[in-house]
Amino acid sequence: MSRADSIFIENCKDILSHGVWDTDQQVRPHWEDGAPAHTVKKFGIVNRYDLREEFPALTIRRLAFKSSLDELLWIWQKKSNNVHDLSSHIWDSWADESGSIGKAYGYQLRQKHQYKEGEFDQVDRVLYDLKHNPASRRILTNLYNFEDLHEMHLYPCAYSMTFNVSGNVLNGILNQRSNDMLAANNWNVAQYALLLKMFAQVSGLVAGELVHVIADAHIYDRHVPIIEKIIENPCFEAPTLVMNEDVKDFYAFKKDDFRLENYVYTVLEEKIPVAI
Repeated sequence: MSRADSIFIENCKDILSHGVWDTDQQVRPHWEDGAPAHTVKKFGIVNRYDLREEFPALTIRRLAFKSSLDELLWIWQKKSNNVHDLSSHIWDSWADESGSIGKAYGYQLRQKHQYKEGEFDQVDRVLYDLKHNPASRRILTNLYNFEDLHEMHLYPCAYSMTFNVSGNVLNGILNQRSNDMLAANNWNVAQYALLLKMFAQVSGLVAGELVHVIADAHIYDRHVPIIEKIIENPCFEAPTLVMNEDVKDFYAFKKDDFRLENYVYTVLEEKIPVAI
């Protein structure tokens, strides 16, 4: 089985067996029919993925690889906060009539600040430091801007990346305040594994470990039967990520520059309801 499968199964079994339910509390998320969306959760889960060993895609269910990549590029490359710039409809429930999700995600990354080396937004500052200051312990991004939270249609879930170069290896820590294990866990892991791979390639580095820190790792009540089924599915070897090695500019990457080879997975027939 893939390492991603092993970690996901272990996390889900731990949550289902030892997690805490919030059914005695009022909760913000709700289902499409208006019912409250309760969860069972574990606090403070930390997972490690070595990208030198494999690409962390689940095989017990299919990773929507191109859609996850598209959202990553929407946030980090386009730095957009408008759903009209996104190929999928995953953000439609949080968009206003103009397509905006407010001052969230890409909006935060594109805000420029003055440094002694010049003016940079958050993404360009990371790219600059990876090339010019790789020994720095200050290479990070943050989407959780308290001044703008009231103008975000959804507070950022995956809110911070810390990048660290050890020798010629680029490692990263993804901090996430909240993670829907069924709908979003492997989606986010794959996205930030791809981001590390892209940043490493354009900086002349090798992508190493992605450490995923989740404050609130939860399974929604209506997801429990689906989770119980898929964690018993057959597991396969991880697929191979193939990237266009000729790309040396982060902003030149396109969706077609990436593909998964030898990706064998179990088809998930159930439709996943999404709490909003």
